[in-house]
Amino acid sequence: MTGLTLTFTEADPADVDRLGGKGAGLARMTQQGLRVPPGYVIGTDACRSYLAEKAVPGGLVDEVFARLTELEAATGKAFGGGPVPLLLSVRSGAPVSMPGMMDTILNLGLDRGAAVALAEATGDARFVADLVARFHAMYAETVLDALDPGAGIDALVEAVDPGEDAGPVYDRVWAACEQALADDTGDSVPDDPRAQLVGAIEAVFRSWNTRRARTYRDHHGIPHDLGTAVVVQSMVFGNLSADSGSGVVFTRNPVTGEPGLFGEYLAHSQGEDVVAGTRTPDPVTEALAPDVLDELRTTCDDLERNHGDVLDIEFTVERSALYFLQVRSAKRTAEAAVRIAADLASEGLPLEQALRHVTPAQIRQVQRPGFDDAEVERARAGDRLLTTGIGACPGQVSGALVLDSDRAKEQADAGRPVILARPVTSPADLHGMIAAQGIVTATGGSTSHAAVVARALGTTCVVGASEIVVDESARTVRVGDRTLAEGDEVSLDGASGELFAGGFTTSTPAAATAALGELLGLAAGASGCAVLSRVTLPADVAAARDAGAAGLVTAVDDVLAATGHLDGLVASLLGDGDGIDRIADLVAQEFTPILEAAGDGEVGVRAIDLVADEARELLQQTAVTTRHPELSVPLGRPALIEAQLSGLARALADSGGRATVHLAVRHLSDPAEARALRALGEGTGIGVGAYLTSPRGALGAGAIAEAGDVVWLEVRAVQAAMFGLPARQLLTAEPLDGYLARGMLSCDPRTTVDPSVQTLLAHVADAAAAVPGCRVGLRLSGEVSQEAAGQLLGLGFRRFAVDAAETRPLVLALGRAALGV
Repeated sequence: MTGLTLTFTEADPADVDRLGGKGAGLARMTQQGLRVPPGYVIGTDACRSYLAEKAVPGGLVDEVFARLTELEAATGKAFGGGPVPLLLSVRSGAPVSMPGMMDTILNLGLDRGAAVALAEATGDARFVADLVARFHAMYAETVLDALDPGAGIDALVEAVDPGEDAGPVYDRVWAACEQALADDTGDSVPDDPRAQLVGAIEAVFRSWNTRRARTYRDHHGIPHDLGTAVVVQSMVFGNLSADSGSGVVFTRNPVTGEPGLFGEYLAHSQGEDVVAGTRTPDPVTEALAPDVLDELRTTCDDLERNHGDVLDIEFTVERSALYFLQVRSAKRTAEAAVRIAADLASEGLPLEQALRHVTPAQIRQVQRPGFDDAEVERARAGDRLLTTGIGACPGQVSGALVLDSDRAKEQADAGRPVILARPVTSPADLHGMIAAQGIVTATGGSTSHAAVVARALGTTCVVGASEIVVDESARTVRVGDRTLAEGDEVSLDGASGELFAGGFTTSTPAAATAALGELLGLAAGASGCAVLSRVTLPADVAAARDAGAAGLVTAVDDVLAATGHLDGLVASLLGDGDGIDRIADLVAQEFTPILEAAGDGEVGVRAIDLVADEARELLQQTAVTTRHPELSVPLGRPALIEAQLSGLARALADSGGRATVHLAVRHLSDPAEARALRALGEGTGIGVGAYLTSPRGALGAGAIAEAGDVVWLEVRAVQAAMFGLPARQLLTAEPLDGYLARGMLSCDPRTTVDPSVQTLLAHVADAAAAVPGCRVGLRLSGEVSQEAAGQLLGLGFRRFAVDAAETRPLVLALGRAALGV
């Protein structure tokens, strides 16, 4: 033996990398004593060798035939003969589940002698004719790239009388199949069962690199160098008799998460009939005989407990005997994943196992209404995609097209969802932007007025859709040769930047269900972290609390932008006025209702940053800093800080004085700045602190923390600085997707904390430990990956601030990281 194969009884079920998911599952079920047709696994190392050398590994064929002899002895059947023929299934089984992506061949081992013997054993020549036709078609398609032989073969099989002599039946069906194949490709299926087996194994190896398999792996981030195992297993026959059949069952509903068996069964069928869609199966709970159903239910319950997960199980019934052919973790909807994880935890499964099967991405999907994926794909394939701009604020929304803000508000007040389309937005559009479900502009970039305000509002937004022409006089929008009238329904995807004609079915799963709240509560308890949520308007506060936020963060410029005041401030700075004299009044006016809504919680406020990279267009930075160069440095105009502190102090008093409020200034990098800020804050009742955005600031975090009440380090800004990139590029797909694909960077700065940044963060973590009187945390922007959450938790951080939509996903990610998931 060269050690390239393992039987189900001797394989280690934990060695998934070598056995593949299918082989590991079969080994586990076999060793648990379940009724599994015997077989063996050719390991992934053989596949990798085959793909590298373009040849079957030395010794593999001999080992395969030696295993075949053992299989004959175990089953009491003969391969390629009688009295009871042994037929095989040859299936792929990758280490990572790739359903339907690679190849399978059933009923392998049929030659004339085996066909005659099988007909004598079963007394049914039509059954044998069906097996011959199925095998020939699958082998021809999988190994020889042939097309379906067509309905003529099916008709030939149907015409066979069960009592006919099997020899002539085999000759007739085989000859017809061979002729159809010869007409298609000129090839021939070998009639030697051993040659069939070798050809099938090679075909499964090759299927690892088919276009559909590579596309699937690219989409799901699965490495291309894993290879697939090959499972060679003795056949059982669901198409043998009326008390036979095949089915697929889930241990819980994979769509809703509801407990109880969920699946389908097709009597008198083989497994491919269930999934092919050519026949309509029956619900498994109605179609199976009561004793078989009881056995299936009991076994499924046991398997779920042993695996600690919801399972997808393939089975066959042969003459009322239940056989298990595959077990794997079930694919499930995001809604089902949340309910299942919560249910498993409440049923006593260890929390780390329950959280293993729900991801931050699924939490994002659950909490945000979205389009039906199939509808979107059909729309893209058809003529409904109008144009693609720059995704500025994520979300998927449909509504009536409106072209001015007054009408948007009127329509929204009447209860109709609207999409506001403008050539470009201005402060005069604010009421329409607040009213609209989505915003699309013909011009502008990701830091334009529309983009910045939409993000502050949390409104789906696409900017820079340069192909659209908004004609306000004709009340139309033109895109190429297409014209849409005001009132027509359109759909907007704020992540992809796509604008579609017509509406989509939108799912609106309730994010704050009891299951989700319970699950996140367990995750928060496991991590011991405080996650603060970004808000902009008073209405945002309740949503943040519902999401489990331990406090709130906001920014003066965001609040002023969302309430329509920021443009006036910028205009004043560029005109004759100072622009600062009204700041205190505006802050007091707009923050009072936010602090009232916050109650006795913590509210962190970021001071106005007139050089913010993410709002450069809105803030007209070049013009402002040319006129007022002192505004380019954090404390260049102390009066600006004093005005904000004064306004917050008044807002705190007017709101009842229950909240704990601090004002943090961006870009501090020196203890002297922190001490000067402390002096400005004395006597105001408002805490002060720093938003660190530079490597120098991170290195000096300890001394800066000694002079403040809070320190936030902006991870995106520091990471971007270390890479020499604009911070805004860490929130976009391009150019980094293409750059990474070319191998230009060793890590993706959007999802992974670079080692150089980890070194800086260690200094900040030390400051948190050394200066307990200062609350030190990390400000995270955009989506936070599970990997990054684990890295930051591992560095010792327990305090985070995130965008509102990331509150729940981060709570889950931190809980998973704390439990080692």
